[in-house]
Amino acid sequence: MTPMPTTLIAFLGACTLVAASPGPSTVLIIKQSLQSRRSGFLTVLGNETGVFIWGLVAAFGLTALLTASEMAYDVIRVVGAVVLVGFGVQALRQARRANGAGETTWESTPKSGWASYRGGLLLNLANPKAAVFAMSFLPQFVPQGAPHLPTMIGLAALWAVYEVGYYGLYVWFVGRLRSVLSRAGVRRRLEQVSGGVLLLLGVRMALEG
Repeated sequence: MTPMPTTLIAFLGACTLVAASPGPSTVLIIKQSLQSRRSGFLTVLGNETGVFIWGLVAAFGLTALLTASEMAYDVIRVVGAVVLVGFGVQALRQARRANGAGETTWESTPKSGWASYRGGLLLNLANPKAAVFAMSFLPQFVPQGAPHLPTMIGLAALWAVYEVGYYGLYVWFVGRLRSVLSRAGVRRRLEQVSGGVLLLLGVRMALEG
């Protein structure tokens, strides 16, 4: 038995609300899209690979182990905080280097495709809230009488694919504004803002109980 069309519509609507909520992944995707569309899109693919992995974890019921073990949750939380702070410091250092160079246009070494993909994947997997959310989010849309495991896996895949399209619009939009955003002053300020936001999110995650 497959989910009814009304269930799928409700599920995609919920996915839209989830994706539209600002968070670390959104900040990183926009930041990497400033490098190039390729970098931004590969970051999206990495992030959505993480979404699908957490969906699989929830489908097999393994997320409950994470929530039951305070130590396991705290380990992932601390790792996630370190990752966020690392990305934030990297962005702030890049903005400072550009400011010190006094360039009129932004010049930076683009990340490799693997580095962009890895960044999106790592940021998602290092967020224990993503795991807990997948466990509480996906089961709500499993129709009564449907086989639980295959339906959950299918929903996780649909969630990831849908967000690839959604965040792909962010990448496209940043690319359209690239001529403006590539100006050194604008780009430097965006790097400062994104770096500051990621740094603060990392500190907040580290301090959360």
